[in-house]
This record gives sequence, C-alpha cells and structure tokens, in this order.
Amino acid sequence: MSKTIFITGASRGFGKLWAEAFLKRGDKVVATARNLDTLADLVSTYGDAILPIQLDVNNREADFAAVEQAKQHFGTIDVLINNAGYGLFGTIEETSEQEAREQIETNVFGLLWLTQAVLPVMRAQGHGHIIQVSSVLGIATLPVLGLYNASKFAVEGLSETLATEVGGFGIKVSLIEPNGFATDWAGASATHTQVLPEYEGVRAAFQAGLTDADAFGVPEATSEAVLKLVDSANPPLRLFLGKVALPWVKQVYEQRLASWEEWQPVAAAAHGK
Repeated sequence: MSKTIFITGASRGFGKLWAEAFLKRGDKVVATARNLDTLADLVSTYGDAILPIQLDVNNREADFAAVEQAKQHFGTIDVLINNAGYGLFGTIEETSEQEAREQIETNVFGLLWLTQAVLPVMRAQGHGHIIQVSSVLGIATLPVLGLYNASKFAVEGLSETLATEVGGFGIKVSLIEPNGFATDWAGASATHTQVLPEYEGVRAAFQAGLTDADAFGVPEATSEAVLKLVDSANPPLRLFLGKVALPWVKQVYEQRLASWEEWQPVAAAAHGK
C-alpha cells in the first residue's frame, strides 16, 4: 500500500536519493527545496506522484502552509522526514553569533516547526511516522563541529521526548543517525567559520581523522534501510546508518559509563540523605 511521504531538503544528497526511492516504488512524495529547479528531473519522470514545494524551513509560517498544501493535495501525510540541514565547520571560539544562530535556526527550529505543523494532521489520521535526520554527532562529538554537534544533540532530546508524548496518538518517531557518507555535506552544502591560527593543531588532527575513505559510506546504499524503516510496524527510536556509527558510539558510552561510575560516590554524597 503506497504512502505519502513529506521530505525536506530534497534538492540533493540523502533527501533527493530517498525521494526518488519512494517514487520508484509507487509512493507519493511531497519534496521541498529552496530551489525547485533541483527537483525538475523528478517531476519530469514521476509527474503527479511528486508535489514539489519551494520552502525555507526557517520560515515557520511557510512550514505550516506547506504541510497544509500537502494535506490538501494528497489527502494524507503518512511520513514526515525532516532532512533539511547543513554542517558548520569551525571551533567554538571561532563561531560568530550569526553563524551559531543560523545553524541552530535551520537544524533545530526548522525541524521543530515542521514537526509541529504535521502533528495535528497525524493525530487526526490516528497514525503517522516522524523521522528526524540527526547524526551520530548527536550522540558523540568531534572537534571543529561544535555547533553542528549541539544542534543534533538538541534534535535528539526533542525527538526522544516527542516519542513519549505522541505514541498514544498512533504516531511513531525515529531518529536516523548516519556516520560519514560521501555526499556533499562537507562540501558545497557546508559553511565555514573564519579560522584562528591558535587552532591549527586541532584542525590538523581533525583532518587527519578523515583520511580513511572506507569510513565514509555510499549514499545510495542508505535508501533500502530508509524504506525498511518507513515500512516497519514497530520502527526503532534510533537507526544508525553505516558500519562506523554504532561501534564508535559503543566505545564512547563505555568511556562515559566508566567515568560516571568512578564519580558515583561523589554524586551519591551530593544527594544529602
């Protein structure tokens, strides 16, 4: 049975790959992008099965209008995939106020506005699936991506809470946690702060960690996993994409647990009784 999928950031990368994967198998897709020219090939190939909508997710009013347009056009929205977002490269000290605000505005608030917009539709239907494209960097961190890390940590907390609030309405929530993939996320899609020479060593160490080409997955290979996630009757709250993510997170959490256990006597004493 076909579904109606609303996906943001569909102009390139994961968003476009997944939009086409849904269309190929007969789903209906609402695809948003800032520039509709990037969706012309999908419209030409799939015709009425795709509804392209020009959208800047930072515009809350436009987000609500886009969801209403999608609902009126297809009659239902079964799945929302909040994919729009970008990476900001730069250390914490190097990040300007505007850069920080814009990173959080898109990666967190854009996702929040669309989530809020689709919830009444899904509640009225009695079903729905909200999929937030987070990152393994919402669970573990890397230097030189501090504001991006922070934005994805916010998405994690927001979405985990959301899952506890909307499950009774028949609405599922999932977080997709990709490791690195060979998209243009770190290229044309990214922004960069002005650099301070004091952080040359930190930046060099970060770059040195990116030399293993095998650590970066093939974007096209993710489509099957996303289709399975959408089709699951009991989808997980978190789905890691790639072979690097989960082993790395397990290592990080083992270190965290060891540190927390070491300091537990101090923590317990602070309880006061």
